[in-house]
Amino acid sequence: MINYMKRHEKYVKEMLERDLSRDERQALLAYHDKQIQWMQHERFIHLIVMLFVCLFFLLSFGLSMMRFSLPSIALTVMLMILSVAYVIHYYRLENSVQRWYALSDRISGVH
Repeated sequence: MINYMKRHEKYVKEMLERDLSRDERQALLAYHDKQIQWMQHERFIHLIVMLFVCLFFLLSFGLSMMRFSLPSIALTVMLMILSVAYVIHYYRLENSVQRWYALSDRISGVH
């Protein structure tokens, strides 16, 4: 997904370097705004999944503190690794969408 976002961002920046007509700018803005809608949906879904994974990590951590066993520690470690990976992915996703908002402003001529 991050590669998809990078390709789209590169495409929009290349288009902005051209001398686009008003209609072409409007078409680019409509296309870009549709991409933003999709990424906002992805971002929301990843937020929900990330929160549940983090919740399960905390629950397994609590379980392993109450009943110390090798399987509970293994589960806690796996969920911790997954939680860290989701936080990093969500951070990158969020920052990319924020950059896309600035691109929308550039396309529409606001900035």
